[in-house]
Amino acid sequence: MSANQVALSYLAASILFILALRGLSHPETARRGNTLGIIGMTLAVLITLAITRRVELALAAMAVGGA
Repeated sequence: MSANQVALSYLAASILFILALRGLSHPETARRGNTLGIIGMTLAVLITLAITRRVELALAAMAVGGA
């Protein structure tokens, strides 16, 4: 994966996070905001795992953070 693809993917995830915060600011749009946040975080985690050389270390960190 090239550096440009990684940067573009992180940019897309950031935009999704911003849209999620905007959606969560009102009860009527909270479901859509939550969905956008989930998509953004999933994209960020997948890109991080794709560029990480030591996937087991990243998964261990996720397990510790989840606990």
